[in-house]
Amino acid sequence: MNTPPANARRVVIIGGGITGLTAAWRLQNAGVEYTLLEASARLGGKLLTEQHDGFVMEMGADAMLTRKPWALALAKELGLADRVLGVTKRAVGTYVLHHGKPVPLPAGLSLLVPSRWGPFLRSPLFTPWGKLRAAMDLTIPRRTATADETLANFIRRRLGQEMLDKVAAPMLAGVFNGDPERQSIQATFPQFPAMEREHGSLIRAVRAKQADSATASTDPPFFSFPNGTQELVDALASRLNGVVRVNTAVEAIERSSGGYRVRIVNGEPIECDGVIIATPAAVAAKVLASVAPEAADVLKAFGHSGIGTAYLAYRREDVPHALDGYGVVIPRNEGRRIDGMMWSSSKWIGRAPQTHALIRVFFGGPNTRPMLTQPDDAIITMAREELAGSLGVRAAPEFTRVYRWPDGYPQYELGHLDRVAAAEAGLPNGVALAGCAYRGVGVPDCVRQGSEAAARLVAHLDAISAT
Repeated sequence: MNTPPANARRVVIIGGGITGLTAAWRLQNAGVEYTLLEASARLGGKLLTEQHDGFVMEMGADAMLTRKPWALALAKELGLADRVLGVTKRAVGTYVLHHGKPVPLPAGLSLLVPSRWGPFLRSPLFTPWGKLRAAMDLTIPRRTATADETLANFIRRRLGQEMLDKVAAPMLAGVFNGDPERQSIQATFPQFPAMEREHGSLIRAVRAKQADSATASTDPPFFSFPNGTQELVDALASRLNGVVRVNTAVEAIERSSGGYRVRIVNGEPIECDGVIIATPAAVAAKVLASVAPEAADVLKAFGHSGIGTAYLAYRREDVPHALDGYGVVIPRNEGRRIDGMMWSSSKWIGRAPQTHALIRVFFGGPNTRPMLTQPDDAIITMAREELAGSLGVRAAPEFTRVYRWPDGYPQYELGHLDRVAAAEAGLPNGVALAGCAYRGVGVPDCVRQGSEAAARLVAHLDAISAT
C-alpha cells in the first residue's frame, strides 16, 4: 500500500458508491491523498445486500458481467478470487411470458440473435412470419449511416417487430429500465451496430464469433459472491486509508486560489486540487452550477427513472414450476403488472436454504411505472397474484421484502453519448465525472469509470507538479 507523502495534493471524491470507492482505491495506490464524501449513511450506493435466515437478497444489481473484465479484475486485486461465485449450471436459460405462461427462449439465441435454426423454428414464441423476418437479417443491407439510432429502430430494422416486442424490449431495454423507442443503441449496446458494420448481418457476426475458438472462455457469464455484491463494497471500504465521511452532503464546488473549494452542507469547506464527482447526474448538476455552469445545464437534462423489486420466499414444495432457469421476462403486450422475475435460488447457490425457493419480482419499469407509488402490502398482493397466474404458486410466502429506488436508473436516450461529451467538455481541468449516469450502468462499467477518473486526476496533479 502506498502512503501519501506529507506534501501530497488532495482530491475530493463526491459519492461513495462503487464508482467513488474504486476511484479512492486507485488514488490511494497512486499515492494521492483523498477525501471521500457520501451524503447517505452508508457506502456502496445501490449495491446493498440483506441476509435473513439463510436467504441472501440484493436491493440492486445481483450480478456482474465477466465479458466486461473490470469488476472481476478488481475483485481478484482485493483478494476475493476464492469468493467469486458463478451462476449455477441448473439455471440453463431464460423464459419469456407467452399468453400468460413461461416459455423458454429457444436454444442458440445468442444476444437475441438466432444461431441455431432448429430450436428457433420450433419455438412457439414467434409466428412463421416473425421467424422469416428474423432470418431476413442475412439479406438486409448494412446501414451506412453512423448517427445514433434507437434500440427499437435497430432491432426492428435488422430482425423485425416480433423480435423487438418479445425479446429485445423486455430483455435489452429491461437492462436499462428504459423505453426501447427512446433508448440509444450506441450508448447501451454498441456491439450490435459494430457487428452490423463488420459482418453486414447480426446472424453472420454471431456465427463468426462462435467459429472462432479463441473467443472461448471458461469464465461464467455472470458472477457475484456468496454473501452478495455487498462483499465487493465491504472489501473496498475496508482497504481505504484516506478520509471517508458519510452523512456529508456537498452543496457546491467553487474555484479557490489553490484549486477548488468543496462546500459542505452544515460543515467546513474543503480545499483541494481536484474533484471526482461520482453521483447521479442531477446531483452533479447542482454541485457544478457555480464552477461549470454549461456542464451543469447539460446534466440537468439527463433523464432518470425509478425501479422496484420484491422478494417472496416459499417452501420449494409450494412452487409447482421447475424454476430451471434464470427467470422470466415479460413483453409489454402481455399486459402484466410486473416487468419480470428472477429465480434467485436457481440462479445462485446459497441464495436460499435447499428446502426453499427465493423469487425476485421487478416492477416500476416503463410498462409498470404506477406500481412504484403503491404501498408495500399492495405490491406483495399484486406479486402473489402474478406468481399464481404464471407459475401456479398458491401458497402464502414465508416472508417478503420490498425495495425501491425512486430515481435510481439513468436513462440513456437517443444522443446520450453526445450529451455526455458536451458535459465533459464543459468541465474545468481537475474536475471529472464518473458513474452510472454516463458510460455504462453495470458494476463493471462503474468500476472502469472510477478507475479512469482517478487516472485523469493523477495526470492533472502530475501536470501541476511539473509546472
